[in-house]
Amino acid sequence: MAEKKRTNQKKSLLSWIFTFAGEKKPMYWASVFFAVLCVACALAPYVIIADIVRKLLEGVRDWNVYLREAGITAAFWVGNAVFHMISTTLSHVATFNLLANIRKKLCDKLARVPLGAVLDLPSGTLKNILIERIDSMETTLAHIVPEWTSNLLLPLVMFVYLFHIDARMGFASLITLPIGMIASCFMMRNMTERFQNAIDKTKILNDTAVEYINGIEVIKAFGKSKSSYEKFVVAAKEGSDCYVEWMRDCIWPFTIAFVIAPSTLLAVLPIGGYFFLTGSLSAVNFITIIILSMSVIQPLLVVYSYHDDIAKAGVIFGEVGGILYMKELERPESDRKKPGDNSIELKDVRFSYHKNIEGESKKEILHGINLSLPSGSYTALVGPSGSGKSTIARLIASLWDTDSGSVEIGGINIRDLSLEEYNRRVAYVSQDNFLFDLSVRENIRLGKPEATDKEVEEIARKSGCYDFIMSLEKGFDTIVGGSGAHLSGGERQRIAIARAMMKNAPIVILDEATAYTDPENEAIIQEGVAHLVKGKTLIVIAHKLSTIQDADKIVVIKDGLVDSEGKHEELLAKGGLYKSMWEAHISSKDSGEAA
Repeated sequence: MAEKKRTNQKKSLLSWIFTFAGEKKPMYWASVFFAVLCVACALAPYVIIADIVRKLLEGVRDWNVYLREAGITAAFWVGNAVFHMISTTLSHVATFNLLANIRKKLCDKLARVPLGAVLDLPSGTLKNILIERIDSMETTLAHIVPEWTSNLLLPLVMFVYLFHIDARMGFASLITLPIGMIASCFMMRNMTERFQNAIDKTKILNDTAVEYINGIEVIKAFGKSKSSYEKFVVAAKEGSDCYVEWMRDCIWPFTIAFVIAPSTLLAVLPIGGYFFLTGSLSAVNFITIIILSMSVIQPLLVVYSYHDDIAKAGVIFGEVGGILYMKELERPESDRKKPGDNSIELKDVRFSYHKNIEGESKKEILHGINLSLPSGSYTALVGPSGSGKSTIARLIASLWDTDSGSVEIGGINIRDLSLEEYNRRVAYVSQDNFLFDLSVRENIRLGKPEATDKEVEEIARKSGCYDFIMSLEKGFDTIVGGSGAHLSGGERQRIAIARAMMKNAPIVILDEATAYTDPENEAIIQEGVAHLVKGKTLIVIAHKLSTIQDADKIVVIKDGLVDSEGKHEELLAKGGLYKSMWEAHISSKDSGEAA
């Protein structure tokens, strides 16, 4: 991991570009080729104009000669425009594909990274990197390859040509450049710190905005609109102030650099005039040098103007690399071994949620869990909030990797199974279910993409969701909204359960899957699920102990350890934590019914 991070830091911008360019890489090379032709067409008119001046001074009076050279000049200007268009078109097509490749690779990477590592990243930061910040590189990446080539090559060729005419005047044309460079040095002071400060403030602003929008319901409900909005206002002001202060400090050096540096005639005219008067420089060469010198510095300033954009792109690629080099779940591309059945066994499992980017643990949650769940069995995990029940379920679902110990399926360590194969074997439904902004039908079909409409509707019937879905405005074709926002929490859970049942995986994990449903619908769902999971290895996490009395095994988790396990009657007979939880559950249930 350390070596990967060093590689990430050492990569140049061009290395990043060609890393992600993929099959469009030849387009960048083609854009450079046409950029060179563009430069040649831009240079030729200056040479032709100088030749026209020379012929005029020599007394050539043939109109056709000048007409022909004017036509050639026009052709070169047209060629310059055409080749520039072709070059930038190619580089833009390549760049849009490059940005798409970056996003695809990041999404693929996030799918292989432990869920905890993803959740540790603020959603605003991920959104900002995946959307705005990657998109902000488009202009830089589309122009840097062809325009750097042309704008560096043009002044170089011009300088060589000027040096060929008169070396003294070649150097004279560069006299204003050091003045501009000195001014630029003042402008570049503390740039790294300033830019990093701007990036940090922008991240804070994005995270605060996402937090404010996502929590608007709670903010209004508890009358915290003023204090919460003030937090957003402060973040917005600090985000703008850092840029304003940066620009205020740079405005004078920037102006000096970009006004004086391209003013080559400030030196060329007096120095050339002196050499002409002393007879060491001919009038033809003097006029030619005046014309050509005006094109030496300006392209260099265009190249220099990309400095900030290149620095920003480098920082963004660093952020992209930071995600791409995150520790992945340890899984092979293909299965090393095949499980014998669908039994599950946890052996001395230890786990911590809070990890840094290298995956190093900070606080242990599970302290050596040992469990054996036979194939086709029904196991319930119960215990106080924060005891580690959901953590165990997520480890079995392969959303995280254990710190030590192992999770085995059919006698095979899950680290010997590919993620693709493992995901086919396990269906996981949590309390917080996510629905995509698609129809109800398409959300259920995600469990089995090739399923027909009839199969989707049939699984909805079997899981007890059909009637409620048909009561929606457009039935199965109702769009659920972003994250299922158009539906209630209970409705989202029921669709998520139907989606998991559609998957028909041999191992099913229900983590408080009916937490938001009312008692009547909960009974319907449980009846449907019980029918659908027959013969499957079922793991249920529940706080309502009355719903798991008939489990083959109930495992009581306390403080990251197995407190006890057994059937309902056995655990009641033993007393202890389970009996206390049961009595509390019955008491609260009776109180609710009495009310």
